[in-house]
Amino acid sequence: MTVQIGLTNPKSPSNIGAVMRAAGCYQADAVFYSGERAVRAMKYHTDTQNVAASIPLRHEADLLSAIPADAKLVCVELVEGATPLPHFDHPEHAFYLFGPEDGSLSQAVIDRADAVVYIPTVGCMNLAATVNVLLYDRLAKGHGQVQAGDALIRQSRDTNNRARVPASADPAQIG
Repeated sequence: MTVQIGLTNPKSPSNIGAVMRAAGCYQADAVFYSGERAVRAMKYHTDTQNVAASIPLRHEADLLSAIPADAKLVCVELVEGATPLPHFDHPEHAFYLFGPEDGSLSQAVIDRADAVVYIPTVGCMNLAATVNVLLYDRLAKGHGQVQAGDALIRQSRDTNNRARVPASADPAQIG
């Protein structure tokens, strides 16, 4: 199972850092980007430096050339006729291609897609938020290895977070 992300001419270095963080959290295999605006992102330092060491971040002049032969091209864009994400069945091997925040994917790219999906919201989300929602949806629908439990929480949380759910709390009583 492979999950790769393509970012079309991303606008801000902070969003690329946030996409890299999402890629690490949801175990994506690689992130590719096109355009010249993202060159600045290579110098941008966030708390995702460890993620960048394990997940490749590569510039590609033509993102379509980065798609593995066995991967389905899934365009994520607000376009008429797209499938709402809650109704979408993710392919096992996917290359998710996102449009720029201040533009959209070209019609020629959309025409080549195996699927086009959108996240039904009122208004549009930023690039990093969209990547996070899509990757979480993939995980929630059973694609990918779901880790759970207190050991994962301890490993993942901020060092200042030591909160616990009281032993007396009964989740069945909530609601």
